[in-house]
Amino acid sequence: MKKKIIFLVLVFLSTAVLSYFAAQSGLKDAFAESVKKSLPIYSVERDDKKIAITFDCAWGVDHTDKIIETVKNYGVRCTFFAVQFWVEKYPDYVKKLSDNGIEIGTHSATHSHMSKMSAKEIESELISSSKAIEDITGKKVTLFRAPFGEYDNEVIDTAKALGLSTIQWDVDSLDWKDLSASEIAARVIKKVRSGSIILCHNNGLHTAEALPLIFTALKGGGYEFVTVGELILNGETTIDNNGRQHPI
Repeated sequence: MKKKIIFLVLVFLSTAVLSYFAAQSGLKDAFAESVKKSLPIYSVERDDKKIAITFDCAWGVDHTDKIIETVKNYGVRCTFFAVQFWVEKYPDYVKKLSDNGIEIGTHSATHSHMSKMSAKEIESELISSSKAIEDITGKKVTLFRAPFGEYDNEVIDTAKALGLSTIQWDVDSLDWKDLSASEIAARVIKKVRSGSIILCHNNGLHTAEALPLIFTALKGGGYEFVTVGELILNGETTIDNNGRQHPI
């Protein structure tokens, strides 16, 4: 009976020891995986209530004049991410955005699923689309937003090698779903915090209508709208698992 008890105790201890080392190994693997994963910037760790509102441009310009007029009237600085075929179709609008102090980043050349591309294909998309913007504005492109918000290490690392910061968002207006102006505004106002990056679209059906509501509420709450280039941190930084950029 004693031998049986001793045997069972030894089995239990052996299992516990093996489980412990397996857990430690799993943690190491998980840590290694998190270290290897390249991440874009979803938001920025700041305590000064600076935020950025962004507009993706791929289709049409029906509401773009109203957006330009509204951001100008409210003294809001903002960032547009433009696809190359949009830039080539509407060069006058690219110049108009730039002339009004609006920052322009690339949203790729063809609005394709870039995480399925090779490094060479990604590089070609980014160089071509950046050049198309720079040729019109005379300003260097330093920001990139991946189409569909899709990315992998290859996308992030290739952009970085070209001097481009990859930008996501932590506040989605869902304006592309044709929500009403009040619904769009309510979503944005509720979710914003210091360092947030807001996603909108230049051709959202009610986006332009929602902007006065958003700007009035957030500026009234002490928030300051800046461009993404002004929001993100320079120098030595790190990005946590939630995509929030921190200073080191």
